[in-house]
Amino acid sequence: MLTVTSAQLSAWLATFLWPLVRIGALIASSPILGNPTFPKRAKIGLAVAITLVVAPTLDVMPQVDPGSAVGLLILAQQVVIGVAMGLTMRIVFVAVEMAGNLIGLQMGLGFATFFDPVNSAQVPVVAQFLGLLFTLVFLALNGHLLMIEVLADSFRAFPISAQPPSAQAWKVMADWGGEIFRSGLLLALPMIAALLIANLSIGIMTRAAPQLNIFAVGFPITLAAGFVVLFVTLPYMAPLFERLTYDGLQMMMQVARAARPEIP
Repeated sequence: MLTVTSAQLSAWLATFLWPLVRIGALIASSPILGNPTFPKRAKIGLAVAITLVVAPTLDVMPQVDPGSAVGLLILAQQVVIGVAMGLTMRIVFVAVEMAGNLIGLQMGLGFATFFDPVNSAQVPVVAQFLGLLFTLVFLALNGHLLMIEVLADSFRAFPISAQPPSAQAWKVMADWGGEIFRSGLLLALPMIAALLIANLSIGIMTRAAPQLNIFAVGFPITLAAGFVVLFVTLPYMAPLFERLTYDGLQMMMQVARAARPEIP
């Protein structure tokens, strides 16, 4: 007769539960997979499917009851590290939207906004356009699959244990948050420079001919120049989007490695 003890049942549950929580937390917080329009059943099914593949390859789990205080702490630890890795990748998407905000502001399209159901906020049309473009590039590069691969490798970089994560991981994430402004400004810099020249030219024109209505002439010129420069620079954004994607994936792994407790 087959008998199963409570200790064996707890060990089997922990082998599946703790990896599932980390994987589910990353899927919920990551871009594209964590989109509110993505069905919740599909998210849960994807997390379970990935766990069934990853769990047998992991090291021996801590001999801790999942329902105990220590087991709940390990559970919370997996939620935190999964959310941290997901937010690390989301920062890349926010950086692209930041570039769109800067471009739209320089073009005079700051008032032209769409409602973004993902962030529940009004987003300038240029930021929405660049965000969708970057999403297509991300999917074309199989970024979602690479993100899952990095997630599977994170269990080796930061294995499941009862030890608390290192505080170095939060410093790495805080430093990576500056990428929003750095990459956003670098992506928008050609547009900012071109529109600055256009605005200087309009200023010289109005200085030479004061009777010229700057509001009637300047806005169409700035808008047209912005669309022309955006059309010219779009082919050169693809390599930058690719570099941002791989930088985000590398930073995900770096956060997992930095979270590994230091062995005294």
